[in-house]
Amino acid sequence: MSWRVEVDGSTCISSGMCAALAPDKFELGDEHAVALQPEVDEDEEVLDVADSCPAMAITVTDGEKVVGPRD
Repeated sequence: MSWRVEVDGSTCISSGMCAALAPDKFELGDEHAVALQPEVDEDEEVLDVADSCPAMAITVTDGEKVVGPRD
């Protein structure tokens, strides 16, 4: 199974938290952070990054179901 990872560019504040926690999965672009791979294998690290985003700009989905950030 794979998850879809999206960074909302209008919400992202470019804190760099995602790139610091998972540099193999996120990087800071010119205007905001970007997911290096829009689809990833199920990975707890991706959920931890989504949970840690101060702007809550990272969404992880499994089909139609949102799995991250977690409440």
